[in-house]
Amino acid sequence: MFHSSTQRRHWTFRGEEELARRRAEGNRWARARAAASGKVRGAAGVAGRSGAAGCYRGGLRRGFASPKVPQGDLVLLEPHEELALCKYYEKRLLDFCAAFKPAMPRSVVGTACMYFKRFYLNNSVMEYHPRIIMLTCAFLACKVDEFNVSSAQFVGNLRESPLGQEKALEQILEYELLLIQQLNFHLIIHNPYRPFEGFLIDIKTRYPVLENPEVLRKTADDFLNRVALTDAYLLFTPSQIALTAILSSGSRAGINMESYLSESLMLKENRLTLSRLLDDMKCMKNLIRKYELPRPEEVVALKQKLEKCHSLDLSFNANPKKRKGYEDEEYVTKKCKMDEEEWTDDDLVDSALL
Repeated sequence: MFHSSTQRRHWTFRGEEELARRRAEGNRWARARAAASGKVRGAAGVAGRSGAAGCYRGGLRRGFASPKVPQGDLVLLEPHEELALCKYYEKRLLDFCAAFKPAMPRSVVGTACMYFKRFYLNNSVMEYHPRIIMLTCAFLACKVDEFNVSSAQFVGNLRESPLGQEKALEQILEYELLLIQQLNFHLIIHNPYRPFEGFLIDIKTRYPVLENPEVLRKTADDFLNRVALTDAYLLFTPSQIALTAILSSGSRAGINMESYLSESLMLKENRLTLSRLLDDMKCMKNLIRKYELPRPEEVVALKQKLEKCHSLDLSFNANPKKRKGYEDEEYVTKKCKMDEEEWTDDDLVDSALL
């Protein structure tokens, strides 16, 4: 049940301001750790506070004040730049899942998307590259939602050589436990797809005003696909999202379904609940309206900055081999690092076009 779930208790937030604050805090901590590492110019002033910067677990950093970080090197990303990159890679994640063979169930896609959102709510792309995190999210979602694909099948969806697929799998397996830890082991995701089907069944059986509720499905599915890119999953319950999808579809089809809310869902006498529900629906629609993917030229520039961060080894992980997904010493060679670099975003884009 959602109302007793970890999703409701720990991963449903009060508003967009809280999400922005958490992301900004994650960026500040990453910048502080970069400064403390001495690899960023003008960082001496915060090096002495590196101990506090390292004292956090699970990405939550409770019990410590946010560090004061000087305006550092231009290599480092600002919070709005990190958010733009997260949007870009989240779209890449959805494209990868859409092109996946065998076809990936919607619940698995929704779970992978939610893992990605949660991870970067408290972590920085400067520490963990979103290219590997997005694949790890998809891989873990397949396991949790019992979508039975082998690891070889999974990486087979990358347009890569067998050696490249093997290295990608090594990285995915290396990051899997990290991802689980950063999610605080809260792996069960409640998606809006099941309540969406439940509302359709309810309309068919208890709302004779609408003769063929299936006419709502296509537009409602489109709404669910678009709202998945926003922060709605972190702000609203799955049933709220599903109901908004149905009512939005009805509105676009010229069907007034307010009587469904007031009569079938018995909200006529509970004006306060009805008013709050309608306000939440407006907020969701507003999230969709104002959502914008970063422009291609912006993505190119931000990816260059991101690669510079990782080329300077700004992961701040105590073991750089662990960060890069290597387990054995022989991989830490110039030749094999070049092999790793052959696996790029282009492979993800190509796989999405298959």
